[in-house]
Amino acid sequence: MVERHVLGISGGKDSAALAVYMRAHHPEIDIDYFFTDTGEELPEVQEFLGKLEGYLGKPIIRLNPGRDFRFWLRQYNNFLPSPQTRWCTRQLKLVPFEQWVKPWLAAGDHIISYVAIRSDEEYREGYSSKASNLVVRMPFREAGINKTDVIDILENSGVGYPKYYEWRSRSGCTFCFFQQKIEWVRLQERHPDAYEEAKALEKDALEHGSPFTWSKGESLADMENPARIATIKSEYEKRRAWVRKSIPVNPLRPITSVPEDIDDVYGEDEGNGSCNICHK
Repeated sequence: MVERHVLGISGGKDSAALAVYMRAHHPEIDIDYFFTDTGEELPEVQEFLGKLEGYLGKPIIRLNPGRDFRFWLRQYNNFLPSPQTRWCTRQLKLVPFEQWVKPWLAAGDHIISYVAIRSDEEYREGYSSKASNLVVRMPFREAGINKTDVIDILENSGVGYPKYYEWRSRSGCTFCFFQQKIEWVRLQERHPDAYEEAKALEKDALEHGSPFTWSKGESLADMENPARIATIKSEYEKRRAWVRKSIPVNPLRPITSVPEDIDDVYGEDEGNGSCNICHK
């Protein structure tokens, strides 16, 4: 029996920090790091993966699903994925992983999959495997590591945060439906071509009868109206100011030194509850 260790990298801060943590605290474990590429990732994600590979000293294996997002969109009658119907996560993230480990499981190998769920995320659960020889471990939860600790791990290692955290709170596809409205506005500003592509996909889906738009209750065509953009920005800044007032002052960690977490501003109000495998 062969024992194998795998760790999925999403492009987000938590999984990157876990990779750094495991290299520092368990160098004796030979871990295969993997990333499931949908072909629709932010360029900042790809840049960050390269930086992380440099720190880890080994490549991050790219699991290509073989069939891209547009293929699966046609298979689902051009209906966009949504929080209620997450076919993108299943077909572009979970299935490639399952196909990758399938030969090992069939051979009777023992696989340990490390998942970056923190100690302050009691509500989250890891990947549930039907195979008895695939075990999920959560080192951060076991060691009591929370969000602040994750920031310290990335900063102290020199890897730092992905650049998209300057304007967005999650990794994943450019048109992820878990984005908040302010993030859609910023996508248009930072990557206008990606915004136009998402808008075209949405228009085509609506013409085929899709009940969903990318952002709940509002099309991207409506959202790009200048007056609507101004409203979204104003509402976000008001909420952001309110949240900042509620944060205790820590002289050892000025608030300006910590990347903004849009989820802290919106909480459960808009777009939260994202998929672990895409955004951790």
